[in-house]
Amino acid sequence: MEVQEEMSKDLSTHSAAVKRRMSQRLKKRQAAEKRFQFYGLAAIFIGMMFLVILFTTIIGKGWPAFLQTSVLVNVNLDPEIIDPTGERNVDKMMQANYTKIARQGLYAELGGKPKNRRDRKLMHNLLSRGVDVQIRDAVIADPSLIGKTVPIWLYAHGNVDALLKGAIDRNTDNSSRLVKDKQIAWMDKLVAEDKMVKRFNWGLFTHPASSQPETAGLGVALIGTFFMVIIVLLLAIPIGVAAAVYLEEFAPKNRITDVIEVNINNLAAVPSIVFGLLGLAVFINFMGLPRSGSIVGGLVLALMTLPTIIIATRAALRAVSPSIREGAYGVGASKMQTIFHHVLPLAFPGIMTGTIIGIVQAVGETAPLLMIGMVAFVQDFPTTPMEPATALPVQIYMWATSAERGFVERTAGATMVLLAGLFILNAAAVYLRRKYERKW
Repeated sequence: MEVQEEMSKDLSTHSAAVKRRMSQRLKKRQAAEKRFQFYGLAAIFIGMMFLVILFTTIIGKGWPAFLQTSVLVNVNLDPEIIDPTGERNVDKMMQANYTKIARQGLYAELGGKPKNRRDRKLMHNLLSRGVDVQIRDAVIADPSLIGKTVPIWLYAHGNVDALLKGAIDRNTDNSSRLVKDKQIAWMDKLVAEDKMVKRFNWGLFTHPASSQPETAGLGVALIGTFFMVIIVLLLAIPIGVAAAVYLEEFAPKNRITDVIEVNINNLAAVPSIVFGLLGLAVFINFMGLPRSGSIVGGLVLALMTLPTIIIATRAALRAVSPSIREGAYGVGASKMQTIFHHVLPLAFPGIMTGTIIGIVQAVGETAPLLMIGMVAFVQDFPTTPMEPATALPVQIYMWATSAERGFVERTAGATMVLLAGLFILNAAAVYLRRKYERKW
C-alpha cells in the first residue's frame, strides 16, 4: 500500500509538472501571438499615419492652387492702341500694347494715375504680367469689343495672390515684405468693393506652361498625357494580351520559351530610365521621330507597360479552371474556340486589372520622359501626337524646381490632379473586376 501511495504521489507530481510546463508553453504561444498581432497593427498604423500625413500635406498646400485672385477692371479697348487703321488685321491686333490698356483701367479703378514713378510701378505690380494675353484673347475672340469699355477679370500678381491666401504675412515689416504698404492699401480698397476676389482657377486646367505662376496651367500636360495613354492602350494591350495567350496556350515548353519568360520577368524589373534611353536611341536617333513628341513618350511607355500586361494576363489565364477547357473540348470546341469563347472571357477581369495597373504605372513615370526631351517648355497646345508636348509628372517636376512662391501651390495642386486621375483608373479596375468576375 505504501508503494502504491508513493507511486500515485509521484504520478500526480509528474502530471502537475507537465501541466505547469504545458500551461507555460501555452502562455508563451499566446503572448507571442499577441506580440505578432501588436506588431501587425503597429505596422498598419504607421503606414496609415504616413499616408495621412502625405495626403494632408499635399491637400493643404495644393488646394489654394484651385483658387486664383483676380481684379475686376473696366478696360477701355482703345482702337487707337489696338487697331488704329481699322483693318481688323489679326496679326497687327496680336501685337498691340494690351499691357498699357490694362494699366489705364487699373488707374481708373484706384483713383487715377500716380504721379510718382515708384508708386506707378507698385500699382503696376498689382496685376500679373500675363494680363495682356487675357485682354488680347478677348479682343481676338470678339473684335466688335474694340472701342468699348468692358469689365474683364484680370489676374492679380503672384505676390498679391499669395498675400490674400495667407502665404505672405501682412504684419511683416514693410522693408522685407514682397507686397508693400501702399499696395496693401490699394488691395484693401479693391477687396472692399468686391473688385478683387478669389475665383475658381479654371486656368490651372486650360492654360499652357508659363514663367508666371498665376498664368501657368496644365493644359499642354493634360493633352500630352492623353495622347500617350491612347498610344499605350492601342499598342500595349493587344500586343501584350496576344503574347500572353500565345505563351500560355500555344507555345511549346522548351528552352526558347523559358528564355523568353525569364526575359519578360526581368524586363518588368528594369529601371524605367533604361526604357527612356532605349526610346532616345531607337525612336529619336534611329527612327527620327520628333523629340518631345507624345508619340515617342507613348511608345516608350508602351514598351515599359508590356511586361506588366503579359505577366498579369498569363496569371489570369492560369487562374481559369481546367474544367472549363475540358468541358469545351468535350462538346467539340476547337482550341481557338475554347480560348476565345471560354477562357478569355473568364480571364477578362484579371486582364483588365493588370492592364489598368500597368497604365497607372506608366502615367506616373517621369524618368523615361525626361530622357526623350518631354521636359521642354511648351506653350502651344499640341493637336497631334507628333507635336511637342509634356506630361503631368514632368510638369510637376518642372514646377517643383521653380523658385517662385506661387509654384509651390501649383506643384501640390498638379499632384492632386495626378492622384485623382490615378484613383479613377484604380477605381475603374476594381469596378471592372467585380462586374465581370465569374465564379465556378
